[in-house]
Amino acid sequence: MKDKTCCFFGHRTINKTEGLKLQLCKIIERLIVDEKVDTFLFGSKSRFNDLCQELVTQIKEKYPHIKRVYVRAEYPYISNNYKNYLLESYEDTYYPERIIGSGRAVYVERNYEMINNSHYCIVYYDETNAPTKHKSGTKIALDYAIRKGKRIITLPF
Repeated sequence: MKDKTCCFFGHRTINKTEGLKLQLCKIIERLIVDEKVDTFLFGSKSRFNDLCQELVTQIKEKYPHIKRVYVRAEYPYISNNYKNYLLESYEDTYYPERIIGSGRAVYVERNYEMINNSHYCIVYYDETNAPTKHKSGTKIALDYAIRKGKRIITLPF
């Protein structure tokens, strides 16, 4: 599964432009067609994730076999009603058991989970938008993906 999987992570706020959307669409479609990627992992709390989920959903109309998976960092146990609500936008959702009890590091640990289960990472990292007093979660995840030898596509170009 890992070879055919791509995750997304990035800053909570982004400069959402038509150019960025076009770049992302081209990248996602190239991964589907040329690299046979069929599973996309999404987190939350980020406008970049929201944009990527929106674009993958549009692209899914052309490639209905692709799968969108929401990796939760909140709510390890969910009701059937909430699960059904999430499955309106995703084909699957799960909460990684290994992140239970992670406390404030839960989003970092969730990102590690997505990276570990992906071959490709599409990252929105803008150094000029990163916090100056502490290392951003995006930078922590990006450094981890680099250490793990993932194929990384960093935006904005």
